[in-house]
Amino acid sequence: MTRSRSFTRKVLALARVVGELDYLERVVGLIPDLDVDAVLLVGDLVNKANKADTYRAIFRMLGRSPVPSFYVPGPADAPVEEYLREAYNVEVVFPYLHGVHGSFAFAPGHVLVAGMGGQIHDGDVVREERARLAYPAWEAEYRLKVLNELKDYQKVFLFATMPAHKGLGEAGSEELAELIKTHNPRTVIVYDPSFTASTFKHETLGKSLVVVPGALAEGDFAVVDLHDGKIETGNVR
Repeated sequence: MTRSRSFTRKVLALARVVGELDYLERVVGLIPDLDVDAVLLVGDLVNKANKADTYRAIFRMLGRSPVPSFYVPGPADAPVEEYLREAYNVEVVFPYLHGVHGSFAFAPGHVLVAGMGGQIHDGDVVREERARLAYPAWEAEYRLKVLNELKDYQKVFLFATMPAHKGLGEAGSEELAELIKTHNPRTVIVYDPSFTASTFKHETLGKSLVVVPGALAEGDFAVVDLHDGKIETGNVR
């Protein structure tokens, strides 16, 4: 049963489940003790086998949690129609589940969660949604331009691609970094499967706190306080 709260302050940040349902079940079971107000999940969500069944299990597990959940797919969550079909079917049953792939949804307390899944590439690249999810950065910018009309909301972004950070010499998408600086979300939850490291990290990009919670496939998770930027990490292995 989803609990009723009028605000969203602490969030449970998860990334790269890749079908590790046992770890997801464990971390969802910790939600009351962690005292979080929402779950934010970045793909990859499933592995190569039994994708539809695994999507269904992940979404239903989140649907039974006591707080709302928001999520985007990773590059390996293809073809996109399988992901979207299972997300749609389960969101009809569990209205507190919110896929925000190229879209947005509202969390309690005047908080807006938006995102774009898949690998985001700078420049003129081929869009792909069958073998792998890959998008040109301009598409992310276009899909999220509606946020220009929602300036009064505190924003949280979800991406499956790292933004570049010139000051730290951080590789990633420069156009995604500019998108973040344009909208100034309070927090960005991100995981890039093309990076070999799965460990926790965080940095400030403009006015935004960028958090890489590590891979849930390795048991890693993070709890982020949206108000003061405090971060706690944990592992369910």
